[in-house]
Amino acid sequence: MNENLIRERLLKEGADLVGFSRLPKSPIKDQENLIYAVTIAVKLPDAVLKTINEKPTIEYFHSYRTANALLDRIAFLGARFIESFNYNAFPIPASQSTADDKSSYRGAFSHKTGARLSGLGFIGKNALFISKEYGSKVRLATILTDMPLSSDMPIIDNGCGDCNLCASACPAGAISGISYRESMEREEFFSAEKCSNHMKNYKDIGRGSVCGICIKVCPYNRLK
Repeated sequence: MNENLIRERLLKEGADLVGFSRLPKSPIKDQENLIYAVTIAVKLPDAVLKTINEKPTIEYFHSYRTANALLDRIAFLGARFIESFNYNAFPIPASQSTADDKSSYRGAFSHKTGARLSGLGFIGKNALFISKEYGSKVRLATILTDMPLSSDMPIIDNGCGDCNLCASACPAGAISGISYRESMEREEFFSAEKCSNHMKNYKDIGRGSVCGICIKVCPYNRLK
């Protein structure tokens, strides 16, 4: 099967999780045939996440960026592999922003959407993807393609329950504590603007620094 070939190749290149899904429509303009998504996940190191306390650390910042670079490489190589079967493939980088409306804090495609549809996990109250194996301590990238692909795992709608640890710990007040529901707009349960504005407090750590506190406190992450 196509899925087995792709999963084996991407795991060999360094992915920790690989999933497949069919999207309602292509997110890429004028390429309506790119309706299949390959989700790639890379786990962040537990020991580095432990360094996060009331603010992010340089160690976490560099691990975050290194994971993004690894994901971009895996997605690029995966796209080339899919093309070798005479299909189109479009790698979406781990961190992305659109030139059209930067105030929307959105990329060309939501990696979490593909990951959720693949059955690898669910979208948590913190607006992060929470995988069954590694919780939210993962970074994601996606390959869009016209190669027919499907998942054999059911979609998980929600797994946070009554837990609000991330909402209580968020220094930006960006997490409302409302559970994500299918087709729900992000702004209904999470403020990307508040999160982004708070990140400006950490310019001393590095440009584009990220907080990580909601990852540190999430029970699904089970830091070793």
